[in-house]
Amino acid sequence: MQTLSLLRDLIAFPTVSSEPNRELIDYCAALLRKAGAHVQLIEDDSGSKANLFATVGPLESGGVILSGHTDVVPVDGQDWTYPPFQLSEANGNVYGRGTADMKGFVAAALAATLRACDVPLRTPLHLALSYDEEIGCIGVRSMIEMLAAAPFRPRFCIVGEPTGMAVATGHKGKTAFRVTATGHEAHSALAPTGLNAIYLATEMIGAIRTLQDDLRVNGSSDTDYDIGYTTLHVGTIAGGETLNIVPNNASFMAEIRNLVEDDPQTLLDTLAERTRAIIEPHKEQFPNADLTIEVTNSYPPLGTEPDAEIICFVKSLTGANDTKKVAFGTEAGLFDGQLDVPTVVCGPGSMAQGHKPDEFVSREQLARCDAMLDALLERLQVGL
Repeated sequence: MQTLSLLRDLIAFPTVSSEPNRELIDYCAALLRKAGAHVQLIEDDSGSKANLFATVGPLESGGVILSGHTDVVPVDGQDWTYPPFQLSEANGNVYGRGTADMKGFVAAALAATLRACDVPLRTPLHLALSYDEEIGCIGVRSMIEMLAAAPFRPRFCIVGEPTGMAVATGHKGKTAFRVTATGHEAHSALAPTGLNAIYLATEMIGAIRTLQDDLRVNGSSDTDYDIGYTTLHVGTIAGGETLNIVPNNASFMAEIRNLVEDDPQTLLDTLAERTRAIIEPHKEQFPNADLTIEVTNSYPPLGTEPDAEIICFVKSLTGANDTKKVAFGTEAGLFDGQLDVPTVVCGPGSMAQGHKPDEFVSREQLARCDAMLDALLERLQVGL
């Protein structure tokens, strides 16, 4: 199986998001160029990371994008039975960091693109490989900008995150933000003469929890998700220097995971109003008192209509009869929302195996992915 051989090579590149991915990208680029594909690299400022966009078939028309990210999450602190950056096989599964999320699909898509070089395509096939997806869909944005400026627009996009080869029509968007509280220091023996920044931060956390409760009860609902409403979550908090000083600073990181129906900016505006209400009573005594909200990263949700043309198209490739929505975010919302290319998520394996020790994808799932991509190549030979 060419996919398995390629996956073995891809796993051997330890492309944790904090590290370069350039060796993996150069490996893929060399294979594709040798086979005759048209390959473009979009580097980051350092040159140590890059996106790859390859095309087989006529360059001047739309085509179908196969999209995957090349970075993986760290293995530090995890107890692995198998070496994480070496492919291992057991019980019909293949193990290694990224096998499920999502080098299994990348290997299958790379194999399909190489096969496409040997057949006459009337409609082009595109392969899009990105970096830094795991830290907020960062790297793909420069590729989206490149494609937005291109003279053609791809017709469809398949993002191969692990869905068990089900056709996924949607996922929530994400907005990450930092709240910074500024108080006024004092000796802890005279605590009432100061303004405790940690108290300000916790009041804000209370406001977030109140907003969450309101969204759960009164907000938009989509029962296709495990959690069928927009969620807010506080993940980290820090503040103060030592116990005997009233802290003058504190901060925490939080996120919004929003349904298509909910606008995260509206929710941030609601929280901004709460910051003003918290700070205003202290301003006369402590003019420097403050609570600020800073968005650090965001990506849009995906909400492809179940009867959209791309859904029928991908179902015809997989043999699926139904669709699903996934809890995790992907780059699909950017291809669909910013590039206006109809997009679905469909790939081998399960996210339940991702980000964990002994991550794996089954050979059966890889075979099903290969079959889907073979069906795609047949369709591209006759034209869409």
